[in-house]
Amino acid sequence: MAEDRNALRVTCTAPVNIAVVKYWGKRNADLILPINSSLSVTLHQNQLKSTTSVTASQYFKQDRIWINGKEENIKNPRLQICLREVRRLARKRRNSGDENSNTLILNHKVHIYSVNNFPTAAGLASSAAGYACLVYALAKLYGLEGELSEIARQGSGSACRSMYGGFVQWIMGVKEDGSDSIAQQIEPETHWPELRILVFVVNAEQKPISSTAGMQASVKTSPLLKHRAEIVPNRMMEMITAIKQRDFESFGQLTMKDSNQFHATCLDTFPPIFYLNEISKCIINLVHSYNNHFEKTLVAYTFDAGPNAVIYTLEQHVNEFVEVVKHSFPPEENGEQLDQGHS
Repeated sequence: MAEDRNALRVTCTAPVNIAVVKYWGKRNADLILPINSSLSVTLHQNQLKSTTSVTASQYFKQDRIWINGKEENIKNPRLQICLREVRRLARKRRNSGDENSNTLILNHKVHIYSVNNFPTAAGLASSAAGYACLVYALAKLYGLEGELSEIARQGSGSACRSMYGGFVQWIMGVKEDGSDSIAQQIEPETHWPELRILVFVVNAEQKPISSTAGMQASVKTSPLLKHRAEIVPNRMMEMITAIKQRDFESFGQLTMKDSNQFHATCLDTFPPIFYLNEISKCIINLVHSYNNHFEKTLVAYTFDAGPNAVIYTLEQHVNEFVEVVKHSFPPEENGEQLDQGHS
């Protein structure tokens, strides 16, 4: 192949975010507009992240994408939306005379290489990090700046929250076109330096029911989902207050209650959806036993759409709680490595 002096490559990373007020259910599936607002904590990229490289070349015959070393279907509708929207925005800014817009490569095809350093499609928000990383890398490739969470949202709803660090809310919005359904940082990553996050990978296999399919089923069949939409606005306000005040007691209890209600909604779906397994339930019981012993909320669990546990706690309790976990789940039975991450 001839040397392409105009080829341009950009590599970016994006973090996983773990919701403490969950997003579950869409009021508009095409635009990915949620039934309720949500709020998450962005994890440190040293532990969990997506890395995406995007290369544009005049010699590429078509857009292509590889995820974790395997070529995937570039015709995936969500991928196509992200590509189309970023390119549309780039053309719009070029036509408006934006000097930062990279006009040389707008008609070039791109090759996308994305790698997760954690289990994919296992309930650890891989799609959120992946799509956030894709949109950000494409934006850098085309020289775009500014609000991008609306585009990331159309790839994977919670991806909009991974566009920011720290504590991030996804505002559900009210406009039909989705232009006000965007992410907003509540507090930066430096706000609560003592907060720590432990990720317990109970099962790294791909979950049998995807989040998209699960949401669709819940919207159709779960009366509890409709009730949840009425509860969440007040819970959001309480959670934001707890974060701003660094009130772990309130933060922890709200986090666990919201996780429980989310999974209750999954059980209320017909047929019921079981994302938690027996080990997940044991971790829930362990957390409550630990807190009951100290008569205070020192650790809190949350589970996304999968069996893997995310534990929130403060730095001074990490070592002791990890030892409790090791005692309850001996390393010889559950593997030697216990990965720790922090927000």
